Amino acid sequence: MRLWAEIQTGLGLASKAFGKAIASVGADTWGVDYVLLNRHDEMLGQPYAYRDARTDGLMEQACRKVARGKIFAATGLQFMQFNSLFQLLAVKRDTPELLEAADRLLFIPDFIHWALCGSRVAEFTIASTSQCLNPLTRGWAAELLREFGLPARIFPEIVQPGARLGPIRRALAEKLQLSKVAVVAPPSHDTASAVAGVPTVNTGKANWAYISSGTWSLMGAEVKQAALSARVQELNLTNEGGLDGTYRLLKNIMGLWLVQQCKRSFDARGKKYDYGQLAALAAKAPPLRSIINPDEHGFLNPPDMPKAIQDFCRETRQPVPRTEGELVRCAYESLALKYRQVLGWLEELTGNRIEVIHIVGGGSQSEILNQFTADACQRPVVTGPVEATAMGNLVVQVRANGELASLAEMREVVRRSRGIATREPGDAAPWAAASERFAEVCGDKS
Repeated sequence: MRLWAEIQTGLGLASKAFGKAIASVGADTWGVDYVLLNRHDEMLGQPYAYRDARTDGLMEQACRKVARGKIFAATGLQFMQFNSLFQLLAVKRDTPELLEAADRLLFIPDFIHWALCGSRVAEFTIASTSQCLNPLTRGWAAELLREFGLPARIFPEIVQPGARLGPIRRALAEKLQLSKVAVVAPPSHDTASAVAGVPTVNTGKANWAYISSGTWSLMGAEVKQAALSARVQELNLTNEGGLDGTYRLLKNIMGLWLVQQCKRSFDARGKKYDYGQLAALAAKAPPLRSIINPDEHGFLNPPDMPKAIQDFCRETRQPVPRTEGELVRCAYESLALKYRQVLGWLEELTGNRIEVIHIVGGGSQSEILNQFTADACQRPVVTGPVEATAMGNLVVQVRANGELASLAEMREVVRRSRGIATREPGDAAPWAAASERFAEVCGDKS
């Protein structure tokens, strides 16, 4: 796997730069994807990427076999066709012999930890993205797995973020000149690490929200217990594991994938803009003219994103964006309006007014989207750090090494870092009017 080769290259460079000062290493990645190992620790094929079309239609088939409400009660997870549960059902349908031969399922960061030190466990936050974990027992949803005919025996022991998994493999340590380096499981889902790296002040209330902004926008609140009400299921929010026993009550939003794929299409047509140039073109385009639902299935992996946006606007009888600036502005404004909608849901579900929104991750560099978010939500937006995921991963490892004591202390370290800025909201009226149109386009659930 190229990822593993690049990890070794990075560790080799770190060894040359820092030598014996390196105390530990830990991996975080995206969720849901996994590797199957047999009892001889051999990979059973290459892992699939979650956007693969093999799961098309499987979620609907699964909900005909086991009621949607029963699946939600057992897992607390939003329904998305690429969740690990549906990926495993695709394996059962297409290559059942792989499940028969499998001895262990490891999610991508767990597989990296196995490659580093030989551990065969699942870290809690990454396991919680699978739709195979029970949010009340915090163990595998064994009964649900049985109902689907999936082998519970392949699911590993679950460990908490901060667990020390063992020393780096001897041969690898010798190859990379890394002596006495421990492998520590951070919050191994990248969003969980990003939320650990949010520079907020813990007040005991869910009075702040986060957006981990990148290819996806993960918008949510940190809560103490999983929320399993019918309303949460209706809104298709999710409960994913967090640090120190918390849960992340959040919504997956299509995110900057919309803009990335527009850029890809523009590039293919010979119009090669960087993201700064696209933002400048969007700033000059007419405001709040065309709106899309970012989470419409047609935007998941279309062959031509600009055409998909235009088709949506045409079908919903809106002005069709034609220029690069109009298309990108449509994407940015629609994301901001989606954030406004989800903000309302989070306030409803937590019973708290959210006073501030933290935007972290690579997408926090998008100044136009940051301002649109503040304007649409009418809340101050605190941006940064850009590398919140790396920061969250790092501070959990530092705490595991005994140098930090609490989540509050960890976030204080992040808060003192560079790159934190605040955007104040502007005129509310245009966004209030646009939100009504947005609700119509999305099929309002409020």
